[in-house]
Amino acid sequence: MIEMLTHRDGATAPDDARAMTFPAGEQHIVLGEDATGPLAVLVRGAGAEDLVAAAMAIDAAKRAGRRTALVIPYLPGARQDRGTPFGAAVYARLINAIGADRVIALDPHSPVMPSLIENLAIHPLPRLVRRVMTRRVADTRMSPYVGVIAPDAGATARARAVAAALSLPLFQARKHRDFATGKLSGFTCEPLPGTGRLLVVDDICDGGGTFAGLAAATGLGPDRLDLWVTHGVFSGRAAQLRDHFGQIHTTDSHPGHANPAVGAVIHPITPTLIREALQS
Repeated sequence: MIEMLTHRDGATAPDDARAMTFPAGEQHIVLGEDATGPLAVLVRGAGAEDLVAAAMAIDAAKRAGRRTALVIPYLPGARQDRGTPFGAAVYARLINAIGADRVIALDPHSPVMPSLIENLAIHPLPRLVRRVMTRRVADTRMSPYVGVIAPDAGATARARAVAAALSLPLFQARKHRDFATGKLSGFTCEPLPGTGRLLVVDDICDGGGTFAGLAAATGLGPDRLDLWVTHGVFSGRAAQLRDHFGQIHTTDSHPGHANPAVGAVIHPITPTLIREALQS
């Protein structure tokens, strides 16, 4: 499902547009008779039907002379940034075809897909995490973190930016694979502080295997480790992460964020992205 929002009376409000599906299966949008303001269409996840519905809404709004934005916090296909098929390019073409005046996303997996998307703005992750974690310390009276851990080489740039925003040292972990089979053979991590809580930072948690393996390799438990993942897909065995991390933090960017078995602390970001879309 998509959400359609506009700016009315100085605040964000649901748009009068109505989504529908014809009996043959085609998506359709009926605009409100008096709708004239900017339209922001929110898409969470990777559903193809949602992308088609978003395209219909934005086409209708643009034909009515309205400014449009596509808010798609989780960029589908961003993990498919190499190989065949080149999924990042396929999804980028679909997003470009929607024709929004502006596209707003959060913490893409790699720089490959963002470089393929027209009119893209990326909300700054470090600022978001700093605000969240500062509030966490104030609200819970828990001790501040003593460091940030990057779980693998792919997470280094993201974790480094968060560590800098929190004025904390960065500790690097690495995955190791059996070159003969391509299977993950284990983790190593540089020496960690002997006391204090540490925050593991990455962009996506699917089944959670990477984070469970990292926690086991450090020898630390939930009394020492917390986890930040921007996009909580939380599939498969993700609930087992509760055995390894005291708190699991994520945003509302992906539909999986609310998986009750994981019990993540949810930090809503979509209202902020929608405000940015409507005010730009």
